Amino acid sequence: MTARTTHLDAGVRDAMIALGAAAKKGLGDPVLAELVMIRASQINECAFCLDMHVGLAVEKNGESAVGVSPARAKSTAWERIALLNAWAEAPEQFTERERAALALTEAVTVLTDGFVPDETYEAAAKHFGEDELAHLLGVITVINSWNRLMVSRRIAPGGPQW
Repeated sequence: MTARTTHLDAGVRDAMIALGAAAKKGLGDPVLAELVMIRASQINECAFCLDMHVGLAVEKNGESAVGVSPARAKSTAWERIALLNAWAEAPEQFTERERAALALTEAVTVLTDGFVPDETYEAAAKHFGEDELAHLLGVITVINSWNRLMVSRRIAPGGPQW
């Protein structure tokens, strides 16, 4: 695949990087942030972002870049990533908090009927304080924006970022 353009205004890029960093820092859970970013990128079919975030999430040389570790002792980070596309069917791999965040991620990413269902939002609110929820929504929003920038420009996995 050939990129349509690799140009991205430096001010836009820097603002998005800063927004993403603030959202992740405020969420305070780098594992959850990566799971959310991978799930949104799966839905949006953004190969560039999937390549980047799976690489950040999985173990390298015995150490995970962001600490994505098994939810259960018998599973691996790779198994969790592999099952992320079917997280609702693999509840033993994801905590209740992670499942609530993934459901919210899907609702915000797809916006079925133009809004996030109340029950999905309320389920997430049970697991996240007001500030955490605001930052979680920030993470979801930022990755969706990155997905759209990369997909619309056809930036390939491992390709130039800007």
